[in-house]
Amino acid sequence: MAPTIHLIRHAQGYHNLNIANHALHDPVLTTFGKEQCATLQANFPHHKEIDAVVASPLRRTLQTALYSFDNDIKTKKLKVIGMPELQETSDLPCDTGSDPEELKRDFADLPVDLSAVGKDWNSKRGIWATGADPIRARAKVARTKLAAFKEKNIVVVTHGGFLHFLTEDWSDSGRFFGTGWANTEYRSYNFSDDGECHLIETAESRERRHLKPLDHNDMEQLKRTKSHEAAEQAQKDAVVKPVVHAKA
Repeated sequence: MAPTIHLIRHAQGYHNLNIANHALHDPVLTTFGKEQCATLQANFPHHKEIDAVVASPLRRTLQTALYSFDNDIKTKKLKVIGMPELQETSDLPCDTGSDPEELKRDFADLPVDLSAVGKDWNSKRGIWATGADPIRARAKVARTKLAAFKEKNIVVVTHGGFLHFLTEDWSDSGRFFGTGWANTEYRSYNFSDDGECHLIETAESRERRHLKPLDHNDMEQLKRTKSHEAAEQAQKDAVVKPVVHAKA
């Protein structure tokens, strides 16, 4: 049975403060961002069930995972698993990751597993390119990899723009700058049972967001339409560059 995943947008990074800071390469969390992590750790309702922590290998996402799930990582002897497919959508400096050797040096004394982070992961070319089609394909790879985890409750820390591709859900995508997810917002999902690895938000998660639970017909319709809607949105993003290059 595929796991339940708890998707989280990273805490506030320095690039979130103003547009000029988008020129910062792979920025870290602000002091307020670290406070957001403490609040997330205090309020997250599923600590007991968590048995894996996965994050985009950018500094702000790794830090968010480490700060927000510090107790789980220590008591359960977990490591934050860097998954390069979860990186952000744009090729701006703030959304471009650091070289693997630099990350390994910076996180050497911390419980972080960067073994899956290859030397070209931050090239923004090929499978890592910023066009709508490669981002959509990368999101599908990420879902497939997450669905194959043997662990049953997985925290996944990623980015505001990429979360829309990962969930294939574009509702409220303009709520913040380039995303519908607030910093450290979390939502929980199960995988569809049709072998396609679509994500279906849990009833508990939707209730927390004051949305009605999905009934059986809703879920069937959602599974039929997710890929079509994501494809249409991705085509729009390919034309409207600022959306693809959204800050998160």
